[in-house]
Amino acid sequence: MHNYKIFSPLIVFILLFQVKGYSQFGIAHEIAVKAGPASFFTDYGERWNVKNNLNNAGYGIGISHYMNFAYKTDCHYSQAASFFTNHFRIRNELDYFYSKLEHFGPVARKNTIGGQLLRAMHGESEIIEGGIHLEYHPFRIRDFTHSGYMFSPYISLGGHFVSYKADAYSDLGSLENPKNVFPTFIGGMDFERGSTYSIVGGLGVRYRLGFRHDLLIEARGQYYGSDWIDGLNINAPQNKFNDYIFWLNVGYVYYINFQ
Repeated sequence: MHNYKIFSPLIVFILLFQVKGYSQFGIAHEIAVKAGPASFFTDYGERWNVKNNLNNAGYGIGISHYMNFAYKTDCHYSQAASFFTNHFRIRNELDYFYSKLEHFGPVARKNTIGGQLLRAMHGESEIIEGGIHLEYHPFRIRDFTHSGYMFSPYISLGGHFVSYKADAYSDLGSLENPKNVFPTFIGGMDFERGSTYSIVGGLGVRYRLGFRHDLLIEARGQYYGSDWIDGLNINAPQNKFNDYIFWLNVGYVYYINFQ
């Protein structure tokens, strides 16, 4: 599978952090895998229509590498100067998203030529992205990892480099024939592979499973720097924003080294 070829180099890279050379700097390393449903907010259907967003939900999977500095020898519980080391993690992440896309909404339901054109059109979007995040944990990381707390909430902000590929077809025939395309989409379709960036904000919580194990639940929004993620970019009043994904994921965290 091509996804395995993408993820395996990152896994090898993360495992290299186990070498003793990094431990002497007091940097703790963690690795996580996560997965969950991802709702695509695109030009398919009405963007803020609940049924449209639920039906156009795909899935996302990801792998993360965390670094925290709460175990540096100069980081003690009483040190106010160590606020960053006590409360922040740096997260490197690689994610994959996929969804099939359909047109839902009042116009698509109508028994008209326009409604028929929309119902006959089917699409899909595939996204691979990776980048860096900064996580803020209100509870001290060292307290949580030593079972001072069972839960540790956090907020995160990051940026990703994104590679995407969209595709579409119509039950009525080729989309290169304007007769098979809803008028609004004529001249607004591009199914070549492209790249852009995303701004990612998240809210999550960790639950302590054991000495080296956490469970995490995270909700995040990902706003893309392009409106071509789904292959459509139409000039219409309802198309005021670039494509967007809301991802709810559950993950497992393993602590590679910490004291």
